Amino acid sequence: MPAPVTSPPPPGPAPAVGPALADSPAPADGTAPGHGPAPVDTAAPADGPARSPWPRFALLVAILGAAAGSLLLWSPTALLDGGLTDGMPWYWRGPLFAAVYAVGTVAFFPRPALNAAAGLLLGLQEGLLLAVLGTTLGAAAAFGLARWLGQDALRRLLRGRVLVALDRRFTDQGFRSVLLLRLFPGLPFQAANYGAAVSGVRFGSFIGATALGVIPVTAVYVAAAATAREPGSTGFLLSVGALGLLGLATLVQVGRAAARRRRTVTD
Repeated sequence: MPAPVTSPPPPGPAPAVGPALADSPAPADGTAPGHGPAPVDTAAPADGPARSPWPRFALLVAILGAAAGSLLLWSPTALLDGGLTDGMPWYWRGPLFAAVYAVGTVAFFPRPALNAAAGLLLGLQEGLLLAVLGTTLGAAAAFGLARWLGQDALRRLLRGRVLVALDRRFTDQGFRSVLLLRLFPGLPFQAANYGAAVSGVRFGSFIGATALGVIPVTAVYVAAAATAREPGSTGFLLSVGALGLLGLATLVQVGRAAARRRRTVTD
């Protein structure tokens, strides 16, 4: 039997399968017809705008300026000589002396005067112990302030081969570098604190090298003050001789540094 013949569909528009898209009006937000609005990412950017480090640096300068200016109103050595610990239990004397010493170092008070006060008031052994403790606490406070408030700003000022090389040395050999700085008597103590804080040296290396490196110089000053009442004693003569050697070493160090600067300029 022959297959039935089907007649073609009558002419006319094709049947609509879905809603007509061609004639649908475009949404007001400009999205394509027949589609919903594009999803909006409401998440905040991962990194916000970078903060300027200079306000924190200005705060650091204000704190250090106030600490230095406070010495017009008080003196660490006068406070200790004035019987600060009189009437207090004996176990308060050591912590109080170390705290006054630490604050004095942050306020740029000369360490030789503080060491001499330790020797006069406490003697050689106790004076040396508390002077080293106060030195370490003061260095830790100065380092923490400079690292927290000033490092980001000051590291932007590192320019030149010498500064970059010093920063790399302190970063790679922090303990050794700080130890050498503490053993050299000619370098200002506070300058070493803030310079190390700007570099990449670790806090633990800085504290350990400071506590160890300040012992020789501190011992000389404390011993000289502790034996000052006996000017003819062996201890006093040895202390005075050691002070003379420290002064000579300082002059030699300053001369060598000046010669290195001249060679650097000529090169």
